[in-house]
Amino acid sequence: MELFNLKGKTALITGGTHGLGMAMAVGLGNAGARLVITSTTPEKLKKSLEFYKKQGFNATGYIFDVTNENVVEEKVAIISKEVGDIHILVNNAGIIKRELAITMPVSDFRRVIDVDLVGPFIMAQAIGKQMIERKEGKIINICSMMSELGRNSVSAYAAAKGGLKMLTQNLATEWAKHNVQVNGIGPGYFATSQTAPIRVDGHPFNDFIINRTPAARWGNPEDLEGTAVFLASKASDFVNGQIIYVDGGILATIGKPYNED
Repeated sequence: MELFNLKGKTALITGGTHGLGMAMAVGLGNAGARLVITSTTPEKLKKSLEFYKKQGFNATGYIFDVTNENVVEEKVAIISKEVGDIHILVNNAGIIKRELAITMPVSDFRRVIDVDLVGPFIMAQAIGKQMIERKEGKIINICSMMSELGRNSVSAYAAAKGGLKMLTQNLATEWAKHNVQVNGIGPGYFATSQTAPIRVDGHPFNDFIINRTPAARWGNPEDLEGTAVFLASKASDFVNGQIIYVDGGILATIGKPYNED
C-alpha cells in the first residue's frame, strides 16, 4: 500500500545492531527504506550490516556515541554527505542499570539519563534541523511502559523514559508546523536474547509476565515492525506527540482477577 511505502526514504536507527532496534530496522527495510545503523561497538555493527545486506537491504553503518553533541553534529554531516538526507530517525539506543534507588551510585543514574534521554535530544536536534528545513520528517522515540509505570530497581531508567515521553510531546508541539511528526513507541516485554534466561516455564518472572499480559505471551520482536512502519510513513502524517504502547494490553488492565483461570 502506497501509504506505507518508504522507498526513497532514509531511516537512521541508533543502536540498531540487535534486538528490538534490529526488528524495527527490518520492518523499515522491508517497506523500502534505506538503513543507516549506528552503534558504539564495531563488531556488533559489522555483524548487523552483514545481516541486513543478506536480507537485501541497502544498509550502511557508523560508529559514534549519541551523548556527544559535537561528534553527533560531525557524524550527521558526514552521513548527509555520503548517504543523503535523513527522513526518519529512530532513537532506539539505550541502557538500563538495575539497582535500588537507595544504593544506586549517582554516576550510574546520570549515565542512564544521558544515554536514554539526553542522547535522543541530541540526535533529534541535529537531524531535526534538516527536517525542519526540508519541511518533512519522522522522529520515533523508543519509550517504555516505564514511561507510565514505576517498578522496583529501575528508577533511573523510568525517569529517563518518562522524560522521553514528555520530550516527544514537546518536540511535536514545536515542530508540527514544519511537517515534522515526533512520536514514540513503548514496547512491552519482548522475547529477546536478553530475556531468554527468565523466559523459561516455572521462572517467577516469566509466570508474572504471562499472567500480567492480556495476550498471555511475551512479544516477538517482529511485533514492533508494523508500528515502526506506520509512524515512519505517510499513514501517520496527522499523528503527532503520541506514544503507541505495543505491550499485549498490559497498560489497559489492572491484571487478572485472583481466581481467573
